[in-house]
Amino acid sequence: MFDFFKKKKNGPDFSEIDSREKAEAAAKDGSLVSILMMPEVFGGVPVGPNVIFVPAWVAEQKERIDLGTVLPLAQEGKITRYEAQPAYKGDSFVPSSITIHAHTPGDFSVTIEIW
Repeated sequence: MFDFFKKKKNGPDFSEIDSREKAEAAAKDGSLVSILMMPEVFGGVPVGPNVIFVPAWVAEQKERIDLGTVLPLAQEGKITRYEAQPAYKGDSFVPSSITIHAHTPGDFSVTIEIW
């Protein structure tokens, strides 16, 4: 009767994926993919905290930003620094957002909202 007052979910909820093991299992079944926060093109290596798990659309969007926007800025000398920072909700191992900040001397910043 009072379902009207219940909060409706408007998107994915990754709160149940609260360990690396669960994230790796989700990657095996295709629900998530692993990506590098600091991409290889900028010197990132696939180890430890540089590897995170996200839905495939996030991986595609981050790659478009890294290669289509940030890399050309770096090649033109407009930026020399790159940071990608995940934000998390609760104990989830899947970030709720990723903020990319490329700077010095210029400045570029974007946040990918995941869930």
